[in-house]
Amino acid sequence: MTDAVTRAAALLKDHRESIDRLDSILVYTLGERFKHTQAVGKLKAEHDLPASDPTREATQIARLEELAKKANLDPEFAKNFLNFIIQEVIQHHKKHQQ
Repeated sequence: MTDAVTRAAALLKDHRESIDRLDSILVYTLGERFKHTQAVGKLKAEHDLPASDPTREATQIARLEELAKKANLDPEFAKNFLNFIIQEVIQHHKKHQQ
């Protein structure tokens, strides 16, 4: 291999190792987040509160879009990602209410 190809391969390896670490952080962070949303779901079920809170959800989406802009992440992607998570959380909350 040429020196340029060898350097590129080393850089690629470093980037992939960083990506793997970040993926691990994301998974553990989501696990922690869902632990708290499960507790919220149980609390809501115990007190007959609705599974969904549209005002909070809208606030969180707007907040995440701003964070995404600051992090140079596509705000639409961040919004879609949070919407996906919110829908999962609502499903969990509904299960607690049954």
